[in-house]
Amino acid sequence: MASEHRLTISTDAHGHTAGWAEAELEAALTVDVDKSAAAFFDIDNTMLQGASIYWIARGLAARRYFTTSDLARFAWQQARFRLLAAEHAGDMSQAKKVALAFIEGWRVDDIERLTEEIFDELMAPRIFAGTRSLAQLHLDSGERVWLVSAAPVEIGRVIAQRLGLTGAIGTVAEVIDGAYTGRLVGDLMHGPAKADAITQLANVEGLDLRRCTAYSDSINDLPMLSAVGTAVAVNADSGLRREAREQGWEMRDFRTGRKAARVAVPSTLAAGLLAGAVTTVLAMRRRRRGL
Repeated sequence: MASEHRLTISTDAHGHTAGWAEAELEAALTVDVDKSAAAFFDIDNTMLQGASIYWIARGLAARRYFTTSDLARFAWQQARFRLLAAEHAGDMSQAKKVALAFIEGWRVDDIERLTEEIFDELMAPRIFAGTRSLAQLHLDSGERVWLVSAAPVEIGRVIAQRLGLTGAIGTVAEVIDGAYTGRLVGDLMHGPAKADAITQLANVEGLDLRRCTAYSDSINDLPMLSAVGTAVAVNADSGLRREAREQGWEMRDFRTGRKAARVAVPSTLAAGLLAGAVTTVLAMRRRRRGL
């Protein structure tokens, strides 16, 4: 016997079908999606308290990939680069030579697995709730949201996945047969390179940068902020605060008092952090070889 399919229609006390009311409500809540608009968020000190690569180093140290003394040396390198008043061409050139060399020979899938674990343990609790909410507003309006960082793109990709964002733009390391060679593909994703990257992405994705929004904490992200129609300074450093006032840009600060002073590490010095990471991990490898 063939099964019988019946359509049940609910009615209210006046005999009106409930389906009509639901359709009207759904239509009222429908958001007009602007496919030409998107948002771009810096990571370090904008989306995340501190530097993402530092937290990765902390997590690797906890897993005995290198020692506490290595981590202390890494922190010293971090402070050294933080004290630089400006980034000179020579500094960036040197950083480019050594950036990502510390993962030479590592498997990409191992780095991604470790990054996922470390994000859940150390980085997730340090995501700024306010910045995360701003990203969600863009997502809820139907816009796509990308993270843009000088950190390795694998780190940005994991953070984007964990936060439910569209994707990430970051520094790209050369990979052969699933392993890192220790060389970069192109330049560090820093300063003008960020603006170039989002411009290229806009061309591919059909975005109108005049309808896009960018968020950052650092004056060194001025090229990216200037490339879009709406710029927002988040947890801004002094240089960006001055620029934001002059340009009339919106400013948001999700830090609080002593915590803000303690965790702030300029995101634009991520290249320096990468250089510091090289020192720590290479030292670890030398010890292992000695053993």
